[in-house]
Amino acid sequence: MKTNYFPEDIKDLVIPSPQGEMYYKCLGCESEHPIDELLYICPKCGKVLLLHDRNFENLKKISGEKWRKILDFRKILKIPAVSGIYRYHEFLGSVIPLDSIVYLGEGHTPMIEANDNLKDYAGVKFFYKNDGQNPSASFKDRGMASALSYINFLLNSGKSENILAVCASTGDTSAAAALYSAYLYPRVKSAVLLPHKKVTPQQLSQPLGSGAQVFEIPGVFDDCMKVVEYLSENYNVALLNSKNAWRILGQESFSYEIAQDFDFDMKNKAVFVPIGNAGNITAILNGFMKFFELGIIEELPKIIGVQSEHANPVFKYYLEKNPDKRKFEPMVVQPSVAQAAMIGNPVSMPRVIQLVNQYNSVSQKNNVEIVCVTEQEIMDNELRANRNGHIACTHGGETLAGLVKAVSEGIIDKDTIAVVDSTAHALKFSGFQDMYFDKSIPPEYQIVPDESLINLPSLIKAKGIDVYPAPGKPLKAEKMSEFVKKTADEIAKKLNL
Repeated sequence: MKTNYFPEDIKDLVIPSPQGEMYYKCLGCESEHPIDELLYICPKCGKVLLLHDRNFENLKKISGEKWRKILDFRKILKIPAVSGIYRYHEFLGSVIPLDSIVYLGEGHTPMIEANDNLKDYAGVKFFYKNDGQNPSASFKDRGMASALSYINFLLNSGKSENILAVCASTGDTSAAAALYSAYLYPRVKSAVLLPHKKVTPQQLSQPLGSGAQVFEIPGVFDDCMKVVEYLSENYNVALLNSKNAWRILGQESFSYEIAQDFDFDMKNKAVFVPIGNAGNITAILNGFMKFFELGIIEELPKIIGVQSEHANPVFKYYLEKNPDKRKFEPMVVQPSVAQAAMIGNPVSMPRVIQLVNQYNSVSQKNNVEIVCVTEQEIMDNELRANRNGHIACTHGGETLAGLVKAVSEGIIDKDTIAVVDSTAHALKFSGFQDMYFDKSIPPEYQIVPDESLINLPSLIKAKGIDVYPAPGKPLKAEKMSEFVKKTADEIAKKLNL
């Protein structure tokens, strides 16, 4: 749609243009640093960074009502650069020109309302936010679209050239990093580090297919992360893990989309997200606070982070109710079906601590909770969700389990409308479903398959048939007729038709 059809009061604002003055701010010493080069930690104190815009206050010159109008009309545009997460350009990479934005179809993933059966089970009305419908089949594409758009901006402005992007991953990050880097090939090449035999075959195939150099190393994700951190500190590489503040910035789009899908009415809403490296939950907190500060939303939703008992350092930190006595302690994780959340020392923990405090302060109440669930609950709830029409991954099972627990413990009430995050597509984790159905899940996962959730194929070889069709060996008419009739009758019997 052409902008001359738009209302006069927003006509010049619907298509965004580069503006603002972005900078890195350290969460430790609060020093500020320019964005002319890639930074991951503060050069002064080594703490993690967040991105800010000096001109954010200028956005307040536009009323919340007018912002809502701008964003709703921007949905109509057919410009690829603002079709994805950069519909929210002013709140993400406001300095990035539209011709530097990398858009591969990410963002605006559907929110699917649970059916009555699943709502009765959970105890509240809720929606699945299906981030598995992003290009590489996970929410990581949001952050990669932001990080690689920024890199593309540096390349196009002559501030960088021939970039090697690296990341550590449990699977989804590597798939997204390799995909978005491949789009900018040959100016950008990628290398990913994976924990050996700790990634599903589907996830391993993705970076290989995108042409990344893939290195498997012994250990778990935390060990891979230490290696890529060393690489980023000692070699000329671009780090694409959540230590990269541009990654976190792009993931804020999750908040903006939810708000817009509810017509910006966030009253009595709760958002459930799994916590892995803690980048996603911090981005979501920050995103909602930006919209609240600008009056785009008038109430902050409750945010509930969910962790498995096998990897729950954030949950343990918040078990201490006295903030002055809290002490974060990294943990040794145990195997989890929610592999992307199997992280014992989240890089973004300093962001979590600061942003949770800030979110609760702005909300004027305790508006962030962390709940812990079992591996059994994670796997059972993934299967239960998908038996009711969803495409949830194991992390989607984790968040549904968190919702059930939050309702039972009174963390949210029956009038709350929840959004449950499924971070990836069910097919990425189909191996766990196969093991569940085959009753072959290794004991260290502490999962005992529920017979009522097991579903296996049945081989039908009807009695009285002496020859069956085979590839390249079709049956003759009379034999085929007999095969069809007896096979169909056998199936009808099994189905009680």
